[in-house]
Amino acid sequence: MTANPLLQTLIPLVADLSRELDDGERYRRLLAALRQLFPCDAVALLKLDGEQLVPLAVEGLSADTLGRRFKVSEHPRLAALIEHRGPTRFAADCGLPDPYDGLVEGLHGHLEVHDCLGCPLYLDDQLWGLLTLDALDPASFGRADLDNLDAFASLAAATVKASERISGLARRVETERQLTELYKQARQQPRELIGQSAALRKLQGEIRLVGDSPLTVLITGETGVGKELVAEAIHGASPRAQRPLVSLNCAALPEALVESELFGHVRGAFSGALSERSGKFELADGGSLFLDEVGELPLAVQAKLLRVLQSGQLQRLGSDREHRVDVRVIAATNRDLAAEVRAGRFRADLY
Repeated sequence: MTANPLLQTLIPLVADLSRELDDGERYRRLLAALRQLFPCDAVALLKLDGEQLVPLAVEGLSADTLGRRFKVSEHPRLAALIEHRGPTRFAADCGLPDPYDGLVEGLHGHLEVHDCLGCPLYLDDQLWGLLTLDALDPASFGRADLDNLDAFASLAAATVKASERISGLARRVETERQLTELYKQARQQPRELIGQSAALRKLQGEIRLVGDSPLTVLITGETGVGKELVAEAIHGASPRAQRPLVSLNCAALPEALVESELFGHVRGAFSGALSERSGKFELADGGSLFLDEVGELPLAVQAKLLRVLQSGQLQRLGSDREHRVDVRVIAATNRDLAAEVRAGRFRADLY
């Protein structure tokens, strides 16, 4: 008796739902099963993020594909797949441009007449993303494949949901661990400004004055004069004192990592971004964020920092989704920022 090929393909995927697999391996197995059921040259799993589709896993497409973002309005084939609830097969001579032109492995140049099939994935009745299949043979897919892909898409959605739930739990555990460490540090005996000089008494009065306000604060002074101690005192004198004070030394990070550290990133945002990660702003939500050596921030990051200060909204690196945060920023620098503004190295509106 010949086994049903659809059943043979789906059984291992059902077993995978109970296994501890990272996202990359889980999605790799999903696409491998898809190509086993539908022999073709390229398959892809794409997640809808705002108005663009983000490739999470591909087979038969160049590795560069994972770094691309496909704006739905610019790719009519992808838009057509999203608009139709079930599987869609494009005619071999369809005139719509293919989003994978130049990306299919072993094929150089324009994608000629070929067979193309795709299906949207829904999680809890909400559109999540797409599965796409491309075959260079224009007669690869048939009517039965549409029904089989519909069944496969249901299990693919379950696979994605399991993966996202596991990843979400892992992110929550990591965030809770970081917050626990921050609260542990906050419960320790705070460092104090000790002294009786007139200058110190004036400083302590200014700390009490600004501590009780919601205003962003800039602390200036040479390296080693205790700017971080002043920042701790301001936070301790504020209504946010029972929430964490998160610190970031802007001068200690490579330029390529500063944005990710501040605002977080999504999976696939850059090489090595294997999972989503919260940035310092999200960790400091409800509390204060101390940005030491703020004058070292690149201009591009300064623009995003200004937006968060003005609107309380941020976007993780690689995502269009808005996150709202309630954070008081306390910044410090040993630079003359007015001179930096005149030299074009610091934004006047941020200063």
